[in-house]
Amino acid sequence: MQKLLLSLLLITTLCNAQPEKPTSAEIYHKLEKLNFLGSALYIAAHPDDENNRLISFLANSTKARTGYLSLTRGDGGQNLIGLELRELLGVIRTQELIEARKIDGGEQFFSRANDFGFSKLPNETLQIWDKKEVLQDMVWVIRNFEPDVIITRFDHRSPGSTHGHHTTSAMLTQEAYELANDPNYETEQLKFTKTWKPKRVLFNVSWWFFGGKDKFEKADKSNYVNLETGSYYPLTGKSNQEIAALSRSRHKSQGFGSTGERGDDMEYLELIKGDALKDKQNLFEGIDTSWNRVKGGKQIGDAIAAILKSYDFKNPAASVPALVKVYSQLSRLEEGYWKKLKLQELKEVIATCSGLYLEAIAEQQSVTPGSILKVRWEAINRSAVLMNLKSLSALPENTVTTQNLPLANNVGQGTTIDVQLPKTTPYTSPYWLTEKGTSGMYKVTDQQKIGKADIIRELAIAFNVDINGVSIPFERNIVYKTNDPVKGEVYEPLDVIPAVTTRITNKVQLFTDTKKQTVNIKIKAGQDNCKGSLRFELPQGWLVNPASIPFDLKTKGSETMVSFEVTPPENPMEATGKSIATINGEEFDREQTIIDYPHIAPQNVLLPSTAKFSKVDLKIKGQKIAYVMGAGDNIPESLKQMAYDVTLITPEAITIQLLTSFDAVIMGIRAYNVLDGMAFKQQLLFDYVNNGGTMIVQYNTPGKHTVKDLAPYPLRLSGKRVTDENAKVTFLDATNRVLNYPNKITANDFKGWVQEQGLYYPDEWAKEFTPIFSSHDKDEEPLKGSLLVAKYGKGYYIYTGLSFFRELPEGVSGAYRLMANLIAVGQ
Repeated sequence: MQKLLLSLLLITTLCNAQPEKPTSAEIYHKLEKLNFLGSALYIAAHPDDENNRLISFLANSTKARTGYLSLTRGDGGQNLIGLELRELLGVIRTQELIEARKIDGGEQFFSRANDFGFSKLPNETLQIWDKKEVLQDMVWVIRNFEPDVIITRFDHRSPGSTHGHHTTSAMLTQEAYELANDPNYETEQLKFTKTWKPKRVLFNVSWWFFGGKDKFEKADKSNYVNLETGSYYPLTGKSNQEIAALSRSRHKSQGFGSTGERGDDMEYLELIKGDALKDKQNLFEGIDTSWNRVKGGKQIGDAIAAILKSYDFKNPAASVPALVKVYSQLSRLEEGYWKKLKLQELKEVIATCSGLYLEAIAEQQSVTPGSILKVRWEAINRSAVLMNLKSLSALPENTVTTQNLPLANNVGQGTTIDVQLPKTTPYTSPYWLTEKGTSGMYKVTDQQKIGKADIIRELAIAFNVDINGVSIPFERNIVYKTNDPVKGEVYEPLDVIPAVTTRITNKVQLFTDTKKQTVNIKIKAGQDNCKGSLRFELPQGWLVNPASIPFDLKTKGSETMVSFEVTPPENPMEATGKSIATINGEEFDREQTIIDYPHIAPQNVLLPSTAKFSKVDLKIKGQKIAYVMGAGDNIPESLKQMAYDVTLITPEAITIQLLTSFDAVIMGIRAYNVLDGMAFKQQLLFDYVNNGGTMIVQYNTPGKHTVKDLAPYPLRLSGKRVTDENAKVTFLDATNRVLNYPNKITANDFKGWVQEQGLYYPDEWAKEFTPIFSSHDKDEEPLKGSLLVAKYGKGYYIYTGLSFFRELPEGVSGAYRLMANLIAVGQ
């Protein structure tokens, strides 16, 4: 158990490539937190569900250890900053949450639950999530984090009033609260941790649950905890709301940029379980949050209080001798949760107070298992405190290199050492994506990884420093650093990668006849002298030629492209193709994806090198398509696979002369939510339709739009959707052209859809629109707004909430056939 907790603490500390360089005021804040021994865990379902104001308040004003357990990584949402969806979007949102916690002071945790998309009720959610596994994960986090207080974002008593995931998160919290303290529940966990009983569970009430802010203002809130959270922090110059807004603004893939506020602010909490509160400003009432809760800890608390009282903001190093004594005293206490946690916090305070800068820089950004990594280390003590660098330990192997170097005031030490990586060193990639999971759950078999937020990086250097006669190990991740001519000093994580990775260039390969097609595969060397062969596998019925292709890449990072000829079967069929490289008998089947956005650390993702192959009975009419990209999707690539000539156009480029050259204009998802320029171009599109063009508008969310009219006729959007991708589809107008030309659409075309059938359907429309389909989720009324077609002048205007943006990139045959018919309606 102790080893696990230390591992968790080290990963939390070491995961950042950019070294922390706190100010004197920030050091003082860390000192204050050393003297508060209490913890709070906030629980909800998704990235963005958390209340940043409350997390910031608990972490910065109360100074509690504060965590956010998001049951999912947000994999099922949309992406406003790029084209990544599903697992890759989950990687982005994971990092956005980690960055948010760096700002508001919290810590981040997850369960293995996969955000499979919207659900309306908890029972729907738990048909896809594995309730047993999600509960196991929640209990595991509670037992390890040991929260005194648990807070839920959602109400467990109101199923159907919000996203099914939301209510489920609150309902499962009530169960996890009890199970975490049950010694007969998940006894295997108790090999690494112990049972835990939080003091109380509260529900974070919001105006959402009252139907509006005006109703909430009038509601009787006297029975709630009225927590004043509008704190101002003079040491940072920011209000609690300003810190929370900065944290919230990390959710860039969701477009949640937030403006800070100042002044009074209130959070309301309802006690659900545990001891009632008399002091409505103290969620930790009845809990000893001083060092008295630790046996022999009173002297530690008194010593830290004295250090705080005498702290010199102009000379933090003056506190180091006393802090080192505290470290020595704390080290002698019995092993336990708070000892491990506070030892880690304390030694980092010692380092920052003394200006002790320690760094381990790799010669290259990536390395392969079994290789030798050259690491340049630096150690400098920028204080008058006596220090000696005793040794360096390369982790995780703990290979020790003796140094015995004095660290004199402002005199740097450093050289280069070789670190031998074991051949068993795991690749750097999100651990929850290593094994194939289900539609509702990621598969993680290592108990000690569950709950962790980030990619696990074990390569580090421990600097063993003697300070005033006390030996203290300071761990630093091995990272990569370079100088960019524009950005200056740039830090990146060190990645462990395979000797070779491959990428099938087309993630979907579409066949409409039995003619063979070329499949291009890019091979990339992860090391020098990368020599082997590549084969491409498809199921029986597909022919691949040649059987294998040799490759010989001399230098690391070099690439080559090879091609296979693939002949499809005669009958329609969907299949998965897989690329496998072999070097000296060892097989490599990973594709490397680098996710690189300026607001998060670069992410190395290794997934199976696969692609979807579809033999489809597909005919198209019309050739030239204009596509106006909205919030971001991969549909243009899918249209190209269908043999359309696709041109991406911006709102600014739209002219009537330009439009006349296209057979159809397609608006990307949420275009009218995000493209301000459409306000000046919408009428041109309507004129294009009136003159005989075809305009296809994909889903937008209701509310604020950048245009007055979405359609040439009245049309009102709603939040209604069909979440069951397998819901039966009824054809309302079987003779309609979009169901018959050039492809005959049948019920089979709705088989194999993924995640959801459609979203944000219109609920009111003018008589000029013809609804084509009807479908519904279980026990609900039929919805007819998934596909609406209207003749306007000589052309056609089509609005659809069907999830083409998910289905086409997944190679769903029926989605291709239906989209081809929509494009052809005016031909």
